[in-house]
Amino acid sequence: MKPTFLTIAFAGLFILITSCKQDAKDLAPKKPNIVFIMSDDHAYQAISAYDDKLIRTPNIDRIAKEGMLFTNASVTNSICAPSRAVILTGKHSHINGKIDNISPFDTTNVTFPQLLQKAGYQTAMFGKLHFGNNPKGFDEFKILPGQGDYYNPRFITATGDTIVTGYVTDITTDLTLDWLQNRRDAEKPFMLMYLHKAPHRSWMPAPRHYKEFTKNTYPLPATLFDDYATRETTAGPAEMNILKHMTLRYDLKITDEVLEELNIEEHLGIGGLNKFNPEQRAEWDKVYGPINEAFKKEYGNMNDSTLMVWKYQRYMQDYLGTIAAVDENVGRVLDYLDNEGLTQNTIVIYTSDQGFYLGEHGWFDKRFMYNESFKTPLLIKWPNVITPGTTEDEMVQNLDFAQTFLEVAGVTAPEDMQGKSLVPLLKGEKEKWDRDAVYYHYYEYPAEHAVKRHYGIATKEFKLIHFYYDVDVWELYDRAKDPQELNNVFNDPDYAQVVSELKDKLNGLRKKYKDSDSLSNQYIQLYKDKGLIEE
Repeated sequence: MKPTFLTIAFAGLFILITSCKQDAKDLAPKKPNIVFIMSDDHAYQAISAYDDKLIRTPNIDRIAKEGMLFTNASVTNSICAPSRAVILTGKHSHINGKIDNISPFDTTNVTFPQLLQKAGYQTAMFGKLHFGNNPKGFDEFKILPGQGDYYNPRFITATGDTIVTGYVTDITTDLTLDWLQNRRDAEKPFMLMYLHKAPHRSWMPAPRHYKEFTKNTYPLPATLFDDYATRETTAGPAEMNILKHMTLRYDLKITDEVLEELNIEEHLGIGGLNKFNPEQRAEWDKVYGPINEAFKKEYGNMNDSTLMVWKYQRYMQDYLGTIAAVDENVGRVLDYLDNEGLTQNTIVIYTSDQGFYLGEHGWFDKRFMYNESFKTPLLIKWPNVITPGTTEDEMVQNLDFAQTFLEVAGVTAPEDMQGKSLVPLLKGEKEKWDRDAVYYHYYEYPAEHAVKRHYGIATKEFKLIHFYYDVDVWELYDRAKDPQELNNVFNDPDYAQVVSELKDKLNGLRKKYKDSDSLSNQYIQLYKDKGLIEE
């Protein structure tokens, strides 16, 4: 039977409508991909977009050059696992329950990856999560157990564990690129969490960086020999002084044989060297063997000052050596996005789980609300949205990431999230940003490094901190006049009005975020119940 004119007309109309629908679909804006890059303990001082005195990080800097550099980004609780819980949940530690590295993460918390996955995003996580072995909201994950190892690391997957030979920073990137190349669904937007172990203690560089970095000498921090004169009961007792608490064996790679010859007793083994295969150990010994021999010869002539300087230099050589590999590998991922045509519709974030002390106040580690651990690096690029090369000094926190990602994806954030989306700042709409202060609370005491419990408020001009539990001490810092935070002016009559205003503002933030002395006491009782605090 021959087709009638009417049949042909309807067929033509159907094809036209279908074609128009497909064209409209192709023209519809696609949801942005999200690449979240986070390192562990990466100090902003060790990113050359912030300061190039210590190291050049050209690939991380690319994110700032093509996007935005935040100069007032901070964390809500400067310690690894709690920081990550805040990022995932968009809630302060006292709300999500992950107050420290000891307590388990409450898996009934709803995380932003779960919400993005539900909204149609393909999701993946590779690298260091640092709590829990089965993260929710991910189509695929390969994560390090706990702290993980620098060499020949074990990875946890949904189907079982696997050990991969090589250097962890390179391997984490290999896994990430493998997913992007081979299992990414091109029809879906994706959210990728690319999480580095480095530069976490015990700071083991990749072999290709041994020789270069162990020969470097770095400028000494102005506060390396801080005596904590106005902070004797708060900063003074902390156990993270480079001279007193940084170990020669675990941290600085001095061998048992040398320590025995020098009659030095230490209890921590050299972190990670037991993971080497024979070839890796031989390569290590070629460079670190002579360092041990030189130390053996020099040690007898060292006093406290010269030993402090020697330790600082060894610390920086290895710490910054691990960052060199992070920067190279960030470049690999950025290059892939460029080469595959993904850059234009992908927002890329680089940050750390908190800041870190690189000799300031004589310290390593973090935990305090003082600047170097409170402040965290944050660089974001989003083509056609962020003006390249922008610097932003508004006060933002890791608390804000979840709501930012949800808004980027067009997903409504749950009402109980406590942050603020950064999208207005990314778009240059500063008039829509109304935050003038941020809140901080640290809980893990008594514990490693002996940093006392404290909470506080920071504005661009001042920082007010209350240390509690076994002390009752207030500190105030004038951030403009005293950027190194050496002088506690809480009892200075000239600052009485500032103290009064900040206490009122602090009480307002505590009420807003639903924190209180009563809740703090509950967490203290939790420590007592676990036997971490004596009754």
